[in-house]
Amino acid sequence: MADTTQQNSNLKQFLASIATIRGDLSNITAPPFVLADKSTTEFPRYWISHPDLFTAPAHQPTPELRLLAVLKWFLASLRGQQYAGRQPSDGVKKPLNAFLGELFLRACSSSDEQGVGSDDECHLVSEQVSHHPPVTACYLWNERHGVRAEGYTRQEITFNGNINIQQIGHAVMHLDGFGGEDYLIPLPDVKVKGILTFGPYPELVGTYSIVSSTGYVAEVDFTGKGFLGVGGKRNAVHAAIYRQGDSKLRRKEALFTAQGTWSESFEFRDARGEVVDSYDVGAAKSADFHAPPLERQDPWESRRAWRGVIDAIHGGDMRGVAGNKSQLESAQREMRKNPATSEEAWEAVFFRREKDHVVAEKLMAVSGQKLSPQSTCGVWRYNFEKAGKLERPFRGALTPYGK
Repeated sequence: MADTTQQNSNLKQFLASIATIRGDLSNITAPPFVLADKSTTEFPRYWISHPDLFTAPAHQPTPELRLLAVLKWFLASLRGQQYAGRQPSDGVKKPLNAFLGELFLRACSSSDEQGVGSDDECHLVSEQVSHHPPVTACYLWNERHGVRAEGYTRQEITFNGNINIQQIGHAVMHLDGFGGEDYLIPLPDVKVKGILTFGPYPELVGTYSIVSSTGYVAEVDFTGKGFLGVGGKRNAVHAAIYRQGDSKLRRKEALFTAQGTWSESFEFRDARGEVVDSYDVGAAKSADFHAPPLERQDPWESRRAWRGVIDAIHGGDMRGVAGNKSQLESAQREMRKNPATSEEAWEAVFFRREKDHVVAEKLMAVSGQKLSPQSTCGVWRYNFEKAGKLERPFRGALTPYGK
């Protein structure tokens, strides 16, 4: 295993090389020691790491309180997504580049905070539906509470001293109750700072809207440390809930506001300025996820497909990381040369490609956004009819390594 001095030298060479590249870095090959033990297909899991928050909107009596619950769930999921379940003090690592057709299937039980029993489960299906460009689609649901979310994202990665991650796509949460309600969920852009000082950390950047079909909007502003780390607070966030169509002075008319940091803690205040809720992200315990043992998982499921790489990462075997990773990636390249398994001929297992999404487009119009199917190889929707008939092995004798 390389020592720290050698790793720092290799990292400097890696950073010097990507600094010369113009355009998307999504498929760049990183040194083994900066890799996370998770693929990008696994990251939607953090939307249901706290199942009680995912299902909470279904139990609120008014539309503005339901949006408040959606906002709380959204903010609480960000630390897990950006740090891949690691402690912020451990920094960030680059996730494994998902291969075409990669799957991540999980379920987790809710807590008892709402009187929910252990038989109550949230489910996740995540699939890499495109490789060039890389697009991940996911569907999450809790049948008992009638809460479900569906979305997809393409990440474009560039380097200018910081690593800039632009997310292209959208997500929609749906509540079966109350006559059916929908919420547009933003996918924030990310800057990974501190690269050149070997202390990388993520900052979310920009202003985003959670739009409810009930006529309410939550505006979320992400700030952070200023230029060269001067001013501001790391991972700071401010949010406010308004009625749609209010005047430009609506910031003085917010029904609720949120203030704090998405990686540590935040609190909510009502229109009178009184604290009505708070959340300690660091103290919150994530739910345990359930999946079949690796030997019973489908060959296309992420943890089984990347098993050699993940074991080598955990063992600190950087040569093993590189060797196992190269074996899988070489097999994928060979598979794409075959017309029958080329990317052009490839069909997703759980998702279907569509041209539009009426609900998403209506919600996006409120905040001046538009769908961009040309950037994501289509609009990806969960294929309920097909998914209900699927059984392992999902692709028969074909595995990520070939037949």
